Formats: sequence, structure tokens, C-alpha cells
Amino acid sequence: MSTAETAGRMPALYLSHGAPPLADDPLWPGQLAAWSAELPRPTAILVVSAHWEDAPVTLGATTTVPLVYDFWGFPERYYSVLYPAPGAPELAAKVRALLGDSVHDAPDRGLDHGAYVPLVEMFPEADIPVLQLSMPTLDPVGLFELGRRLAPLREEGVLIIGSGFFTHNLSEMSRDAVGDEAPAWSREFDAWGRETLAAGDIDALLDFRHTAPAARLAHPRIEHFAPLFVTLGAGEGDFDNRRTPIEGFWLGLAKRSIQLG
Repeated sequence: MSTAETAGRMPALYLSHGAPPLADDPLWPGQLAAWSAELPRPTAILVVSAHWEDAPVTLGATTTVPLVYDFWGFPERYYSVLYPAPGAPELAAKVRALLGDSVHDAPDRGLDHGAYVPLVEMFPEADIPVLQLSMPTLDPVGLFELGRRLAPLREEGVLIIGSGFFTHNLSEMSRDAVGDEAPAWSREFDAWGRETLAAGDIDALLDFRHTAPAARLAHPRIEHFAPLFVTLGAGEGDFDNRRTPIEGFWLGLAKRSIQLG
């Protein structure tokens, strides 16, 4: 299917989003673009990013406001990237209806780089309404349940994206790594993830701190793995219909990304 087709029931995605220099990588932007070209065109996009934790659940701008350049020390050109996607007030209303009255609003908060960096590559026209939703907890079970509650949006053509990084340890990453070079801890965790996803072992994924090798090296803090649990909840009924559009490594970090449905 191509992005020109009318949206029906959308899949749920978990993607490794990369830092702003992802745009200069010779491989990864093309992989993201090829992935999006196989999707039906969404009516709207709902993103849960590793870079926004706020409780209770909070919705970012429902109108177009400036992006959040939540990174430091990069060349100036990365701070001039624009992604003026339409706001998504209708989607925000649907999220509130599904989650109840506890949903808060942050009208001045734009999309952070966990949202716009991959979207620039996947939907470069910036013509699809985008809404970002905070992670109210890092508890895997709580996030899985949040994804379950958001799942009905898929029937209305909403593309739910959990945006993190399959392994994420910036102090131990291989900054000089080329291609698929990666340290042992990143490879071990990624191999476990591949096998556990293939086995459909949701319980092991939710309890990854105790079931995965090198878990604390792969994720000293779990915020980049946590969006996966939202995706797993939103795509629970499609776990047997899954694919891995992107795998491999970037500066030693696993960029494994999955699609459910």
C-alpha cells in the first residue's frame, strides 16, 4: 500500500528515532521513507516520545506552534529544521474521550525531536495533523494499558507511534562506529529483543529488566524503551501480524523498529 491510499485501520508503530544528525545518515532516512511509503495515509498521527514525561497524560499543542529543539551542542542547521504539521484538535478530543477527564493540555509545547526527526523523513510534506502525548509513567504495565485504551483510534485512521531507541546508553555508545558495528551489550539486548518479539512473549518484554541480557547497560534509564509498551498495547490484537521494517545499528545503538498490523 502507498501513502496515497485512503486510511483504514492503521497499524501501530515503534520506531527508533535517532538524534538530529539522523538526517545526514546515508541509510536510515531512506529506510524510514520506504517504511512510510508502504503505509496507508493516516487521518492523523499520535506520537508518544521518549522525550516527554508528564503526569497525568498531557497533550501538546493542538495548533501549529514552534518545535522543541530539546538537544544541545549540535551545529546550528539542526536548530533551523521546521515541521509545520497541522494541529490535531479533533484527535485531542478523541483522546480525552478515551482517557477521561484527567487529561491535561500544554498548548505551547511543540513537537520534540522524538516526534519530528522521524516524521520529517516519513511524511516530509508535513500535511498530516500530528498530536503528541506525554508518558505519564515509565511503568511498563501502565504504558501497555495506556496503549490499549488508545487502540480504538486505529479504527479511525490514526497512526499511533511510540518513538524511542531500542538500545540507548549515550555514555557507552560507539561514537566512532561505522555501519552495523556495535558493542556486545547492544548486540545482546537487540538479539534478545528480536527473539522475544518473534516469540510473542509480551510478559518477558514488560519484565525486560529481569529477562533481557545487559538490560541496565542497554537502558540505564528506560524512557527510550518505554514507548514500545504503548505500541504493544495499542497493537495487542495484531501481534501475530508484525514486521520489522528497520534493524541494525547506528553509532552502536540498536535501531530496531516494529510494526503491528
